[in-house]
Amino acid sequence: MGLRTKAALVIAATAAVVAALIGILVHQRTADHQSGEAERAVDAQLVAALEARSYGVDGGALVDPPELPAALREMVTRRPVRATYLTESGDRHGPVMWAAARSGAEIVAVRRSYAPQARALEALDRELLASGVAAVVLGSALGIAVAGTAGRRIGASARTAQRIAGGDLTARVEPRGKDEIARLGEAVNTMADALSARLEAERRVTADIAHELRTPVAGLVAAVGLLPPGRPAELVGGGVDQLRRLVEDVLEVARLDVPGVELAQRDAVRVGELARRAAAAAGGEVEVRIREDEVVETDPRRVERILANLVTNARRHGAPPVLLEVDGTAVRVSDHGPGFPDGLLAEGPRRFRTGARERGTGLGLGLTIVMGQAAVLGARVSYENPPEGGARATLDLAPGGEPTPRFAP
Repeated sequence: MGLRTKAALVIAATAAVVAALIGILVHQRTADHQSGEAERAVDAQLVAALEARSYGVDGGALVDPPELPAALREMVTRRPVRATYLTESGDRHGPVMWAAARSGAEIVAVRRSYAPQARALEALDRELLASGVAAVVLGSALGIAVAGTAGRRIGASARTAQRIAGGDLTARVEPRGKDEIARLGEAVNTMADALSARLEAERRVTADIAHELRTPVAGLVAAVGLLPPGRPAELVGGGVDQLRRLVEDVLEVARLDVPGVELAQRDAVRVGELARRAAAAAGGEVEVRIREDEVVETDPRRVERILANLVTNARRHGAPPVLLEVDGTAVRVSDHGPGFPDGLLAEGPRRFRTGARERGTGLGLGLTIVMGQAAVLGARVSYENPPEGGARATLDLAPGGEPTPRFAP
């Protein structure tokens, strides 16, 4: 149940309760007023009739009428008082207001039709009911309007927060007014500003460190080439090459952090061809299986980079055989290892954090680059642990799909 519906129901219920209470109060006060006026009028009629009877004149009074209500008869019989009594239903003319008193051994009574008052009260009740219904309808419409405005404002804040969580750090809420919803929007904007500043500072530090490392790493690469052949040269060369790739990965992550810096070049290419080239670039034993091949408009270099990183991750953290399967615009990379960590499945890849950290391999940049390149392409990457075991990553290049959000820090 949405906020609009809840607010409409609350306002409608409140309007209904208020209308009912007012209606009951007005009905009761009107009924009491009518009854009091009728009692005074019939009592005055009885006094006049008793006075006329004392002078031997017929004042229109009834003497010991058989239709006199039993309660009224008992009341005036027990005590020498004048009393009035309203019958709920009298003759064909409706309710009757009676007045009676004892005159010697006889009971003298007069009566007056109460039908006009009853009809007036019924008409008032109908008007009160119509007014109550109108108040409920108007209250509901007002509730829907107010809740709709508030709901749209809250929804705008929620959508902006989702865009920020997805990597669009330029998204901002436009606060209107000075109520709690406006303060919520300002809080979202403050959060976005703080997050943007933090990521920008982190990106600059990362990029600066990587840039500072490029020159000495290039010198190490040149120096390795001057070492005499042998096992020491191979060990040093392997370490230097790994350091060079790490520096390049850090620089790539820093570029992907800034929207608009990396732009995709669109070319028509077969997905199967990209899969084969990526498998060759990743090296090692990788089975490429083409179920259905299609031509897509995409950036071949970025797709190959994504697939190569996925294959490398499967070979490094999974177990053979590694399968790269093309099914239309979707490419799946599967292995038979322990599967993706629960944290990665729940939150997605995070830089400088890897599920294989306990084995001392990787800084979590490979899958981070995958997510960043997929965001540039407008493609979607998903991760799962299939029931049969292992891990499976899927790259979907279909146009019009929901793209993968930019990676989180």
